[in-house]
Amino acid sequence: MKGRLQVQAVVFVTVLVFAVGMLATGDNPNPAWLKFYSYAVTAAVALVTAWDRWLWRLAISQKFAAVPRNLNGTWKGVLTTFWVDPETGVVPAPKPAFLVVRETATTVSVTMFTDQMRSVSSLASLSGVDGQRSLDYMYLSRPDSRYEKHSRIHHGSTSLDVTGIPPDRLCGRYWTNRDSRGELDFTERRCGSADTYDTALRMFGDASSSQDPVGDAPETEGDGGR
Repeated sequence: MKGRLQVQAVVFVTVLVFAVGMLATGDNPNPAWLKFYSYAVTAAVALVTAWDRWLWRLAISQKFAAVPRNLNGTWKGVLTTFWVDPETGVVPAPKPAFLVVRETATTVSVTMFTDQMRSVSSLASLSGVDGQRSLDYMYLSRPDSRYEKHSRIHHGSTSLDVTGIPPDRLCGRYWTNRDSRGELDFTERRCGSADTYDTALRMFGDASSSQDPVGDAPETEGDGGR
């Protein structure tokens, strides 16, 4: 609805400016032209909607620098934390992670899964400067209930560099309000959007399970669980 109102406003202003221009030059606008107003709005809305949802993804569209890179799908990668356990002095081992990107030409949202948590973007954007593209977002991370004793709900932010046309890698860093940080590197992608960690595992043909015992390498406060 918001998009349609914007298109109607643009079409109305265009018609108004055109009519004022004709009057200023001594011509008489024909009111009969206004019967085409609804057709113009409908056509414009259809074109804008088609672009926002599908046309921007076409290979020919992706060649233009002004068009955002198509990152849609489920990405598989590795999360590496810089956090050091103060009790043992051990840095947790890198772990598999999955990034789900849902994108149109004007919006983007991100969900990430590990075996212990799910994080969802609250604000996300794709930006580009001097040919360099990045996916930047803020998120809320919710650990699975069995890990809540060791890991609280928390906020964080992520910045991932986008490489390749079409994109074939997303890599960068994350920070959290628990004073933890780390790196993310995603190099494989599948069509479709996984809704759980196990679903993502199956999409990539991984036979391993996320059902690890709760006592096995728990996600302690401040580590790379995001």
